[in-house]
Amino acid sequence: MKVLIIDGQGGGLGRQLVSAVKEKCPETEVLAVGTNSTATGAMLRAGADQAATGENAVLVACRKADVIIGPVGIVIADSMLGEITPAMAVAVGQSRARRILLPVNQCDNIVVGAADLSMADKVREAVELLGR
Repeated sequence: MKVLIIDGQGGGLGRQLVSAVKEKCPETEVLAVGTNSTATGAMLRAGADQAATGENAVLVACRKADVIIGPVGIVIADSMLGEITPAMAVAVGQSRARRILLPVNQCDNIVVGAADLSMADKVREAVELLGR
């Protein structure tokens, strides 16, 4: 199974996701794509098998992934302080992959009904869903 983890800004969420996926499902191939080099570096240091940066990397990786994991902003154009381009949001949304989106209520995007969990709890729940 190929899991694509997408993150931006400082890459903290992506780093946690990569670590958790590699711990729970060590045989899973993890591709990390950052919207910037800082996020990519954080995910690579966390143990991603491959990593790339930028819009085209998101577009290509979305075509190859079985599962995409990231904050809900990856499907919203101009979210994450503008780091998610419209093309990135479309690529994630149109991918054949299953999407596991973490509700992150930031950058003017509020997910109503999302439990007020810590980021560690959200990561744990996302990885549990991956195992199903």
